[in-house]
Amino acid sequence: MEKIKRPSVFLFLTEIWRALAELVKALPFIKKYKVEQKGDGHTVFVIPGFLASDTSTKPLRRFLEKIGYKTCGWELGRNLGDLEQLAVISEKIHQLYAKNQQPISLIGWSLGGVYVREMAKEHPEKIRQVITLGSPFGGIFEPNNAYFTFEFVKWLKGYPEIDADFVATLPNPAPVPSTAIYSKKDGVVPWQTCMEKVEDDTHQNIEVKSSHLGMGVNIQVLKIIADRLNYKEENWIKHGEEALFIGSR
Repeated sequence: MEKIKRPSVFLFLTEIWRALAELVKALPFIKKYKVEQKGDGHTVFVIPGFLASDTSTKPLRRFLEKIGYKTCGWELGRNLGDLEQLAVISEKIHQLYAKNQQPISLIGWSLGGVYVREMAKEHPEKIRQVITLGSPFGGIFEPNNAYFTFEFVKWLKGYPEIDADFVATLPNPAPVPSTAIYSKKDGVVPWQTCMEKVEDDTHQNIEVKSSHLGMGVNIQVLKIIADRLNYKEENWIKHGEEALFIGSR
């Protein structure tokens, strides 16, 4: 097996500039984007990445609301990698399900994607599908450019060591339809760790051209998410290099 390498220094140092460029392109795209048929109105729960807050997912949530979905941020401030927050997220999923009486979709960006996969494993009956954006669930301790920051925050906050058994199960697929979006231009985490190990009818990987910090506003990613949220199991097929839903519009 090929050894996984840390993303290059060049990709890491250009992350912020590439992400800003993606945001600049996305804002007019979101404003002008139209769909032939609105979404079905189900709730999409969006969780931000490490050190990010709901502010980072506002453009994505605005886009989702425009195309016909209810959205919900995680409302827990910055994501500082506190695994105890999984219990709070779990309770929020219970509340959203009870309020709407239908399964919800989960979107997680980076570390947020690790969280949503675990929630889908815990509450599969309440989850319609999971979409992860540059989420290193396949190897959170593989060489990456966020490790030292994460370790510093963990030390600063006094977090306990992450349970080894928990880490070992992270790559296991969730028992719901799942889409792992990854980029080989990711400057923060190695793209190989952001993919489902085995693809099948309901667990698929899609490669995009995006920075890590800009993935939630990347136009290519937004289009894929819009397509995925129109999920109908019989229409989920592989289509060229991208796995798309067809006949669902």
